[in-house]
Amino acid sequence: MAEVANYHQELSNRISPIVEKLIKGNSLYQVKLNQQAMREMLVELFGQLSQKEMRAITEHELTRRIDKILVLEAVSGTLNDLTPEQIKMYDEAVKRK
Repeated sequence: MAEVANYHQELSNRISPIVEKLIKGNSLYQVKLNQQAMREMLVELFGQLSQKEMRAITEHELTRRIDKILVLEAVSGTLNDLTPEQIKMYDEAVKRK
């Protein structure tokens, strides 16, 4: 059990500074995302990997993966923020493509 707790802490220590840096550097993330919630979700997500698999991911690759996940999380509810007129314009634009 202590090994699981240690691995969880290792993940948190590795993921937290990346999340903080990415959110600090992106105004969309600052508006749309809760930093603590994103950290927790990412620790849970990457915790599904074995320690060996996780340790094999370079910092650059981990940052790239986390950034892609944050983009998805930030834009996932964007259509819900549109007015009915904007939704109509969006639907028309999609139909033309």
